[in-house]
Amino acid sequence: QVKLVESGGGLVQPGGSLTLSCAASGFTFRKHHMSWYRQAPGKERELVAVITSGDATMYGDSMRGRFTISRDYGKNTVYLQVNSLKPEDTAVYTCMADLGTGAAYWGQGTQVTVSS
Repeated sequence: QVKLVESGGGLVQPGGSLTLSCAASGFTFRKHHMSWYRQAPGKERELVAVITSGDATMYGDSMRGRFTISRDYGKNTVYLQVNSLKPEDTAVYTCMADLGTGAAYWGQGTQVTVSS
């Protein structure tokens, strides 16, 4: 079955960097778009970034510049690099696989906390 496992979250000081990983299995990874979302406490989930099956990338509002999404087809893994972290980046970051025809699968998420 489809499985998405995120890792790489943790406690980071403001100004620091993190690379989140999402290991995918159970579907043909190279054929599908992958996304990262985040949800901060008390806020709605928001789109961070999308990478298509053709490696085109798109970023959510206010995400451009500090966030970089990429994917490794050999490892069936999608990454999210975040630089210059701010306290307002504190959230649960979750990856999503778009398998088409309305079929979206989500991982369990990884917590990122930005605090001094």
